[in-house]
Amino acid sequence: MNNFLEIIIFVLACAAFFIIGFIYRKKISEKKIKSAEKLADDIIKKAEKKLKDADLEAVNIKNNAETRKKEILIDTKEECIKLKDAAEKEIKNQKNDLSQHEKRILKKEEQLDKKQIVLDDREDALNKKMENIELKSADLDKLIEQQHVELQKISGLSRQQAKDIILDKVRDEVSGETSRIIKEIEAKTKSEADKKVYNILMNAMQRCNVDHVSETTVSVVTLPNEDMKGKVIGREGRNIRLFESLTGIDLIIDDTPEAIILSGFDPIRREIAKIALEKLVVDGRIHPARIEEVVAKAKVDMENIIFEEGENAIYETGIRNLHPEIIKLLGKMKYRTSYGQNALKHSIEVAHLSGLIAGEIGVDINLAKRAGLLHDIGKSVDHEIEGSHITIGSSLCKKYHESDIVINAIESHHGDVEPKNIISVIVQIADAISAARPGARRETLEAYIKRLENLEKISDSFDGVEKSFAIHAGRELRIIVIPEKVSDNAMPLLARSIAKKIENELEYPGQIKVNLIRDTRAVEYAN
Repeated sequence: MNNFLEIIIFVLACAAFFIIGFIYRKKISEKKIKSAEKLADDIIKKAEKKLKDADLEAVNIKNNAETRKKEILIDTKEECIKLKDAAEKEIKNQKNDLSQHEKRILKKEEQLDKKQIVLDDREDALNKKMENIELKSADLDKLIEQQHVELQKISGLSRQQAKDIILDKVRDEVSGETSRIIKEIEAKTKSEADKKVYNILMNAMQRCNVDHVSETTVSVVTLPNEDMKGKVIGREGRNIRLFESLTGIDLIIDDTPEAIILSGFDPIRREIAKIALEKLVVDGRIHPARIEEVVAKAKVDMENIIFEEGENAIYETGIRNLHPEIIKLLGKMKYRTSYGQNALKHSIEVAHLSGLIAGEIGVDINLAKRAGLLHDIGKSVDHEIEGSHITIGSSLCKKYHESDIVINAIESHHGDVEPKNIISVIVQIADAISAARPGARRETLEAYIKRLENLEKISDSFDGVEKSFAIHAGRELRIIVIPEKVSDNAMPLLARSIAKKIENELEYPGQIKVNLIRDTRAVEYAN
């Protein structure tokens, strides 16, 4: 019974809790609905307010636009009025200017009419004067004719005869004056030409700088030790005999320490022997078979060296399109000498001098250089072929199709044939300059060196001279003086004294420039 009551109470309690929960949830929902309705009302009110504000702003914008439109219309009207006034004023000014211009034109027309009247009057007066002048001219012609007739009667000569006499006299006077002027011009031209030629030659000589090598008939091969001499000689001298027979060069083995002297007249053979011996010494294997092999290889190397020397010569002088055989002959000239002067060095110098002289007088520089380089080409084989080097050189150049100008320069550079063009004359001059340059040839080398030593000795003999140097092949003496002993004022007197002593004691070609230098220096050190 109690359990049943508890169940009923429990059911009633659950029902009560359910009803209470339902009522609570209903109240919460109603509260939320009211809040949502209130929020919606607020949103609607705000939207209506914004719409009203937008309408008011649109009305204001419209009003402002109409106001601005009215202002623009007013400004435009005012601007149009101003432009109209300015245009009317401009038109008025132009009308005034046209009116004034028209008045000036009318005034000028009146002046021109007056001038025309004056000119007409003057023309009439001039016509009358011309008629009078013509009448007087006719009377004057009659008088002149009468005078001519009287003069002819008095002189006994016709007009043509008198004219001829006067012309002959004038011709004689003009001829004498012309001869005098021509002689003066010839003398002046000759003097200027001599000066110009002197300057051209001096400039060419000073600008061309070529080393001069005095060749000898011996070469020296350095050995690493004295034992190598025995290897070179070989058992019972078989190595040295074979070497000499293959090269044509004598080997001199004496007391000179660690050296063997090669002696021979032919420089090419001597150079082949030197190359071969140096290779044998470096290799250390010296026996007949090896000697034959190395000498044969040295001959091939020598051919390459000769061709390279020829190429170097044409590269140095800037000459192109030479036949390969001509290049090879040029290379051989390195090993030929004339009076101790190296033939290739001499030819290169003549080429440079010829180019410089040709440039000074406006002649083809490249052709002049070509003729200068090839002028002694015959010397490369004159020991192998019969004839002078001129004949041999001419034949070789004809064989390899050189120009007639080059061939004539070769044939005429010693005066055997008459020069046929200016380049041949240039090559003659350049050849003479190169051969005569101080120190170029062995026969003048000692005198040249002695003269330089005497120049320095004379300048050193004066008090106050610190050092002296003979430069520019003895054409200038550069002297440095002691500044404490020689003042600036004493410099000209000292230079003149040295020059006078040189003139009195030495013989030399041309002139020598005495150049004194006084250098004062102050040195201090900051610690």
